[in-house]
Amino acid sequence: MKRVLVGVASATVVVTAAIVASVKLNPWPSLAVITYFLSYGDQASDGALQKYVPAGIAARIDVSYGSTKDEALDLYYREGTAAQPAIVWIHGGAFVAGSKSRVANYLKILASHGYTTVAVEYSRGRDTTYPKAVEQVNAALGFVVRHAADLHVDPTTIVLGGDSAGAHIAGQLALITTEPRYAHAVGIKPSIAPRCLAATILLSGVYDPAALDLRGIYRWFNEMVLHAYSGERDFREDERFKLIAIPRYITPAFPPTFISSGNGDPLEPQARAFAEHMRDVGVHIDDLFFPEDRRPRLWHEYQFNLDEPGGQEALERVWAFLDAINVSRAQNQ
Repeated sequence: MKRVLVGVASATVVVTAAIVASVKLNPWPSLAVITYFLSYGDQASDGALQKYVPAGIAARIDVSYGSTKDEALDLYYREGTAAQPAIVWIHGGAFVAGSKSRVANYLKILASHGYTTVAVEYSRGRDTTYPKAVEQVNAALGFVVRHAADLHVDPTTIVLGGDSAGAHIAGQLALITTEPRYAHAVGIKPSIAPRCLAATILLSGVYDPAALDLRGIYRWFNEMVLHAYSGERDFREDERFKLIAIPRYITPAFPPTFISSGNGDPLEPQARAFAEHMRDVGVHIDDLFFPEDRRPRLWHEYQFNLDEPGGQEALERVWAFLDAINVSRAQNQ
């Protein structure tokens, strides 16, 4: 019996070691399983927002901004309105999952406040690596500005927003748009003028992916994601990939920013540090954070839960931030 148990234990160790080794060589099989289950959470989150969507919101779905099936936009705006300021939103999904449809109802709610909201799809999955998504969202921004009249958009007032990994893409693209030296280093030419970028909204984001916890309970997941997104097993040594640490490159030219994370979000320390750094640099910041002892805790992407007072507060603060930005821009024209 003892020999059997020892044999089973030995086999388990060998199999586990093989799985770990295979993940290090190719993270995508494991990520495929994880992203499959994540999609259920996305659907539930967006579905719970349906009751908060007001009547009278028009939609245009799957407007192509490029040549591939992933390069598409969904737009939402109040029926009967002319050109409005635009909120261009980049969905999250750990850089490897998610879809523009997962933020549909949230963007309809934002559109009810007098904006044309634009959900950007970008490529994810096997064989898609950094900086492909950033290049695609940059192309989408250019498309929105060039076709503004047809898309109900005022091209002089663009707000970039994003959640989770999408907040990083939004922040990096805002930096590319406003800091020429950084754009040159990354190798992406901005598709819109800095004066058109009015603000950014960054929710539950990661701002220096390379600084994610690679020791604790999230180590396995974080290593898989960064391996997949960078396309490099030794992503820590990739000089190009080090440029994703956007707080290191922030200048006062970065647009006014609203930033928030929940007190139960493992990414919250990054958001707090980023907000403080932007404030020190001279960027106009409006932030929403919560005491560590707040109960119930507000978890990752709490902003999409409008059944919770924290989510309602975040939405009201986003609207107040946008109103203040519009007033400021009107006064400076």
